[in-house]
Amino acid sequence: MTANLGVVQETMLIPLVIKANETLRQKARIRDEKAVEIMKQLQMDTEKYDKFMSHEGVVARTIMFDQALKQFLEKYPEAVCVNLGCGLDARFYRVDNGRILWYDIDLPDAMTVRKQFFTESGRVHQIAGSILKADWTQAVETGRPLIFIIEGVLMYFSQEQVKTLLSILAGAFSEFVLLAELMPPMAVKQAKHHDTLKSTNATFRWGTKSGKELEALCPGLTLLRENSFNDVMKTYTFRGWLFGSLPKLKDCNDRLAVYRYKRRDA
Repeated sequence: MTANLGVVQETMLIPLVIKANETLRQKARIRDEKAVEIMKQLQMDTEKYDKFMSHEGVVARTIMFDQALKQFLEKYPEAVCVNLGCGLDARFYRVDNGRILWYDIDLPDAMTVRKQFFTESGRVHQIAGSILKADWTQAVETGRPLIFIIEGVLMYFSQEQVKTLLSILAGAFSEFVLLAELMPPMAVKQAKHHDTLKSTNATFRWGTKSGKELEALCPGLTLLRENSFNDVMKTYTFRGWLFGSLPKLKDCNDRLAVYRYKRRDA
């Protein structure tokens, strides 16, 4: 089986391969059996998608996003979770408590591939479409606590597209929590040197020095906390520690930013 993907959608193979390879390690820091299953079925060269810094970054990101989502679900066990630009992510299976309602959303070409490996159920729904168009919001159930997850996506958007996405969310939903991966501008400028991205035709377009910058794009959006992937990376390997400690490098890594949105007239 081969994957037929667009330029940006090809990048969804990077976290898939990394999570699968990490799962197969003797002392795996994350476990994603679904990623292993998919990687074995896809006929592709995986070596170019798994390089050291990307590997450590994806592992750290997965740990941090999973932990943040689990914390939210401990407080709101019947929440609605929406995975924006889901790719081949299997987070539902890692965090499911038997009560959540889950939506995976991605572009049609990516969703066509995804549906070969993932099926819908009463609590899991897959939507093919652009998250930059509001149509998909009508399919999301309201009336429960709501959380959006967007990782590995915003850096491929322009600032105007990020503003459009936030406007869509704010226009359709009066209150929600957002878990977002943010990239620093320096990393955007160094895209051509990125250890795995350079093997694709995609490029980074947008970054922020602080998660506070998104507040200016969406009235009612409040940054609750922001943590660098370095916080996790430096605890596992010397190279990860070095990357997270040297002054010229420590601010080059992505961050998990947690936001709360509440419509001001709500």
